[in-house]
Order: sequence, then structure tokens, then C-alpha cells
Amino acid sequence: MDDRQSIDLAAMLCSRLCHDMLSPVGALSNGLELLAMETDPEMRANVMELLEQSALISTNKLKFFRLAFGAAGGFGEQVEITEPKTLIEALVADKPSVSINWALAERTLAKPAVKVLLNFAQLAIDALVRGGTLDIGAEVRDGACEIVVRAAGPKIAFDETIGKALDGSLDRSDLTSRTAAAHMIHLLASENGGGLQYHKGADALVLGAVLPQGEGMIG
Repeated sequence: MDDRQSIDLAAMLCSRLCHDMLSPVGALSNGLELLAMETDPEMRANVMELLEQSALISTNKLKFFRLAFGAAGGFGEQVEITEPKTLIEALVADKPSVSINWALAERTLAKPAVKVLLNFAQLAIDALVRGGTLDIGAEVRDGACEIVVRAAGPKIAFDETIGKALDGSLDRSDLTSRTAAAHMIHLLASENGGGLQYHKGADALVLGAVLPQGEGMIG
């Protein structure tokens, strides 16, 4: 990927991050304005509760994007599995209609695998527009990390262009901020000698990855 394409991809990822952060940060701004005008103690308490919720959502999203998109310099090449697990659980904390089943066989995962796992989870959560179940699994077997994320529910919303970005069949000229994250993890998997795939059915979306474990993995 040349410098121009790298800059474009970075810009699209920034656009995605800003889009996702706009709502909780905007809620913080609105809440502060209400707090400045409100004098009733009960109403002020309600506003404070909303501010706390918005602040928590904003913090969780920033932590998620730091590891899912960024360099995440605070982590080593191996990341404790509790880190992505906590971030994913935070994403669904305000979605009572979504439940998670975990099948994580490893104590740590390489940073590229964690990025793929987090982005898969985000796609799966977005697909469950009417709620449902997330099955998230990861294990290292025969020198490779295998990741599977399955979203099952009464309605699955998944843009096929995102699927094409995942498997590398989407032309780079067609990339948008909506497909940039999928393209990013496709590049990450390819650079590490692995690959991504997906399957969308009537009531389930399955996302899979195989990433060879080895020295010098790019992440």
C-alpha cells in the first residue's frame, strides 16, 4: 500500500472514530448545558446520572478504538485476553438484548489477533439490530491463532461491501469510512500470512480468521 493509500485509510479510520464518538460526547455537552440551567435538585441528579453514563460510554469507546485501530503503545506484543474481553463487554453493557458466550482458550493473544478479534466483535454487535447472541472464540492451534465470532439473532444487518473489504475483494477506490476498519484488518491478516472470511445467513453472521503465530508479527 503506497503513502497516498495509507493516508486515505488513516483518514477514513479517523472519520469512523469521530462518527462513533460524536453521540456520547455530544450528550456530555448537552448535559453540561442542562446542568448549568437546572436548579431543581432531583433534575440535577438525573442530569448528573446521564453525564456519568455518557462519560463512561466515551471512555469505553476510546479504550476500544485505541486497541482496535491504534498502535496501543501501552501493550506489549502479547496482550492479556482479559483486555479485549473487558472492552467487548463494555460495548454491550447498554444492550440488554445482546448476550455473549466466550470460548477463549488462551491467556494471551498477539496484538494483531486482538485487533481482529475486537473488530470482528464490533461488526457482530452492529449486525444484531434486534438483539441476539454473540459467540466469541479464539485459540492457538498448530502454530496459528484461529478466531471465530458468530452473531445470531432474529434479524442480521450486514453490508456485503464490508464482507468484501474483509476478504480483500473490495476495490480500494470503493473504500469508505464504513468499510475502512474491515479493510484494515484484512491488510493486517495478509501481512501476517493469514486470512479472513465471513458467511451471512438468514439468522446468523459468522466471521473467521486464521493468523499464523510467529516472530515479528506486524501489529
